[in-house]
Amino acid sequence: MTETISATPPLGAPPDRDTLLEVRDLRTYFRVLDGTVPAVDGVSFSVGRGKTIGIVGESGSGKSVTALTIMRLLDIPPAEIGAESEVWFDGREILRIPLNVMRKVRGKDMAMIFQEPLTSLNPVFTIGEQIAEQVRLHLKTSGREATDRSIEALRLVGIPSPESRIKQFPHEMSGGMRQRVMIAMALSCEPKLIIADEPTTALDVTIQAQILELLKAIQQRTGSALMLITHDLGVVAEMVDHVVVMYAGQVVEQGTVEEVLLDPRAPYTMGLLESIPSVEKRGGRLSVIKGVVPSPFNLPPACRFEPRCPYAWDLCHEEAPPLSRVGSADRLARCHLHTSAGDSRRGAALQQHIDAMRVGGTIRDAPA
Repeated sequence: MTETISATPPLGAPPDRDTLLEVRDLRTYFRVLDGTVPAVDGVSFSVGRGKTIGIVGESGSGKSVTALTIMRLLDIPPAEIGAESEVWFDGREILRIPLNVMRKVRGKDMAMIFQEPLTSLNPVFTIGEQIAEQVRLHLKTSGREATDRSIEALRLVGIPSPESRIKQFPHEMSGGMRQRVMIAMALSCEPKLIIADEPTTALDVTIQAQILELLKAIQQRTGSALMLITHDLGVVAEMVDHVVVMYAGQVVEQGTVEEVLLDPRAPYTMGLLESIPSVEKRGGRLSVIKGVVPSPFNLPPACRFEPRCPYAWDLCHEEAPPLSRVGSADRLARCHLHTSAGDSRRGAALQQHIDAMRVGGTIRDAPA
């Protein structure tokens, strides 16, 4: 991994003190034998101190790569970060600091809960050794103090008998327990920002609810900000203040959780919400978004959602839509419906979404 990115453009002004994390025009590419993959393409958002943001989208939308770029956990090469990209954390731009300085930030001031704990935990070290190592490294404590802090972290996340659990290896624990260990490890140094990458994936619904309640309780207790990556809109509705919807590496919509979930403006967000089962749709055919996320090697020429969009017209195939303001300053949507060219189509599209939310498809719509 290289020490810094090749950045010639000057940095912008730092964000205000109430903003803990601000991502500006983040671009991450992977140069491989088959070509260049634009995994993250011009993503911008911010997280206030103590606030929660949700990053939503299907698999392949660029959510996890965004988080790994912020944490600087990607190998460079093959990854490459755009020269104009900026990530400001706690008043400091962190894409351009040396890696040995970033290692002091990562784990202490910002921590990540990875998607699959069994592959993220080292199988040959005990749980206690793995948590204590981070505590010793960042807080410069003695071995005894690190062990005591590891026990307290396990107790905080609701693991019974933590004094004996720290002697166990990852394979001796259930999936829910391993996920709690990952959360304990992330919290052991009391970070200002926690990035949780689909922390409830592969867990049953009872354990999912426990993990989400745990994250909320810990955030309230410590005052940490939370960046939650998920594809579950139910989790988003319960957990976050602000939502960023991503598709094919781009932000397609963002706003408060109430704005995005109750009044979506991007066709992709509309499709996600229409696909959720509800009582009103009982007896009808569930709505789906046709097709799949496009291959990053063969992206559509203009709007990346155009091949799957029920509202697309000729302009969508010819010109990429901008990220337009649709109300308040923080309310954005990427669609030609919200430009002057889409004025005549916007009302019908929004009404079609309302009808789909209320009724869904019908049995007669099903293919023979």
